[in-house]
Amino acid sequence: MPYFKPLQVVIVGFDGVLGSALAGALDLFSFTGVSWQRFVNEPVEPRFNVQIASLYKQNFTCSNRLSISAHCDLANVKHCDLLLIPTIGDSIEKVLSNTQALLPHIIRLSKQGVDIASNCSGAFLLAKAGLLNNKEATTHWGYAEKFKQDFPLVLLTPSKLVTQHDNIFCAAGGSAFYDLGLLLIERYCGRDIAGQVAKTQVIDSRRRNQSLYANVNLYKSHSDALVRQVQDYIEDNFCDPISVSGLCSDFNLIPRTLNRRFQASVSMRPLAYIQAVRIEQAKRLLEIGETNIKSLSSAVGYDDNSSFTRLFKRLTSLTPKEYKDKVYKASAS
Repeated sequence: MPYFKPLQVVIVGFDGVLGSALAGALDLFSFTGVSWQRFVNEPVEPRFNVQIASLYKQNFTCSNRLSISAHCDLANVKHCDLLLIPTIGDSIEKVLSNTQALLPHIIRLSKQGVDIASNCSGAFLLAKAGLLNNKEATTHWGYAEKFKQDFPLVLLTPSKLVTQHDNIFCAAGGSAFYDLGLLLIERYCGRDIAGQVAKTQVIDSRRRNQSLYANVNLYKSHSDALVRQVQDYIEDNFCDPISVSGLCSDFNLIPRTLNRRFQASVSMRPLAYIQAVRIEQAKRLLEIGETNIKSLSSAVGYDDNSSFTRLFKRLTSLTPKEYKDKVYKASAS
């Protein structure tokens, strides 16, 4: 039996959706914990339960005229961990006009704190729902001018492959969805699983603009909104001095309460989470070669290089140099 509960992913289906984007997302998440395990003869442990949801569970037709049967009615989705909005393949105006009834459900799930991600022109649906107002977003460069005209309140940055603002993610056109997919898989399952998916799907995970991912998002599949706020704060400020007492002061909690709620939600205390976030960022910096080992500790918020090295080895079983050598050896093979 797996030691974890698979996360719930819902992909929104509608007439005029780009079939390859929908099927690609279905495959990417469905085979996480499956393909790599088959290759190396390990037990298969699917990390995601993926469903396609349409309004009233109706069949829908993709822009390539492929007919798809939905697994469930979007109106009946009361909770999920991730809601995916695929690319619009037909006329954007036509699809937006015909999908008005989807918007209340997308908004409802967003208010529940569900992660919502769009690919390419799927961002038009999020913008139509008002979920991107005053938030950074991206879309296909070919739609950028139209998007700016239609939704002037959105902070559109079409030069970026992936954007994140709170619980809303957007990917640009084409294969950028794979970049977003790997980021989300890392968010829920960690870097090792995301690396397995990149290798089995033959995705160059190092081609991403890594500066977009300063927030190291660890597992957040829990219902404690306050703990998620503290997690977000830690991830946004991991380079700065952070203490448990400071967190308690900022969020008006006593240490015992913060420790108890953190332990119940993410199975670790706040101090351990701070350390985990910093070490995850250090691993990323080593992987993309944007800093040398000597300056690595200060890049992730530690003044004492010796203490940082001991912590890194305790959490990864490798020194920073050993980890960097292992990464480059793997990328060369």
